[in-house]
Amino acid sequence: MSSDQVLDRILSSLEDDKAEDIVQIDLRGRSAMADHMVIASGRNARQVATIAEKLAERYKKATGRTARIEGKDAGDWVLIDTDDVVVHVFRPEVRDFYQLEKMWMPADALARSRPTQPPAGH
Repeated sequence: MSSDQVLDRILSSLEDDKAEDIVQIDLRGRSAMADHMVIASGRNARQVATIAEKLAERYKKATGRTARIEGKDAGDWVLIDTDDVVVHVFRPEVRDFYQLEKMWMPADALARSRPTQPPAGH
């Protein structure tokens, strides 16, 4: 399975489990750690852990390989490493604190990916 196919399955899993603010970052040519990074949010610690758990189960079923998972017990920030794709699932406050998108995305792409301030009336 190619890294793009793995990415598609991961994005589908995240959408199925109602992950929010899903951002994908192409790392090819920029990092040797993986071809893609995906960052997403869950509404609370339980949803973050569930999103990660289901993603790992679906990945194993599709590929026969086991993803490495870190942080699932705390549920604030879970890292799922499939070798080709690294997935970070955060609670929104934790995601805002670490701001991984700022480290990995070009500034123009970052500006398009997430609003910098809430819409009027919020």
